[in-house]
Amino acid sequence: MIEAAARLGALEALESGCTTVLDHHTSPRAIEGSLGLIARACSDVGVRVVCSYAASDLRGADRARQGLEESRRFIQSGGRGMIGLDASSTASPETIDLAIGIANELGVGIHAKVAEGIGDSGGGSDLVRRSKESWVLAHGVHLPDGLEIAGTIAHCPRSNMDRGVGYGSPSRFGPRVALGTDGFGGNLLEEFRIAYGRLRETNVGTSPRLPWGWLEAGWLLVPEARQDRVHWSLEDVEPEYLVANTGIRALNVVVAGRSVLENGVPTQIDAAEVRAKAAEQTRRLVSRL
Repeated sequence: MIEAAARLGALEALESGCTTVLDHHTSPRAIEGSLGLIARACSDVGVRVVCSYAASDLRGADRARQGLEESRRFIQSGGRGMIGLDASSTASPETIDLAIGIANELGVGIHAKVAEGIGDSGGGSDLVRRSKESWVLAHGVHLPDGLEIAGTIAHCPRSNMDRGVGYGSPSRFGPRVALGTDGFGGNLLEEFRIAYGRLRETNVGTSPRLPWGWLEAGWLLVPEARQDRVHWSLEDVEPEYLVANTGIRALNVVVAGRSVLENGVPTQIDAAEVRAKAAEQTRRLVSRL
């Protein structure tokens, strides 16, 4: 089930012209080996992935430690990953300290949700104060102004709207803001349009160049992705044009010198088969609820 879901997510990202996925995963009843399944699924499709398990004390300290150990095990086995934390309000001080210790030991960053909701604003601020440049801090909607942030804020406007948590005004955090989808598909051009619309609600004079810069900031997290190549269906891919044009699609994609999408068709997997298997697993899951 995990692998089928990851393969579909990777496929949708690739078809949208996204060559790299950086995301949390959580499956508290199937922790061990889960990140390896996700990495294999993404490799099958042809996109990069930076994995982490979103550790949390919601189901007890043992599960939290298992989640952190899954990230450690994945990284030590050669996987590209980070040490993950779910919402900081769901992690105990001991779990947070352990996560930071493991990240420092392995020389990787922390990927954590911070201050997504008002109830997490205090804990989120405390965690942000300990951040390093290699960290990814998702949401930050309710972080206070003037907070010194070393890591990158991942702004996820669709997710924030869906959860009704408010607008985080990410421009107040300076240049280290990147766009994310938080699982709402892999279409970052659509996320760019929504980010621009939300921004214009509060500042009608803002140029689309600002949220376009957030889109480009993803390269700060995975620099080699800058060398990937995407041939689009439209010649004009300037942000001023793309904010109102939803018809653009990826035609050809080259990742790390390898052609993984040609004429809109994946070269390494059968897209119809991926979708059929994902639908099958969805029906299986729903039948158990």
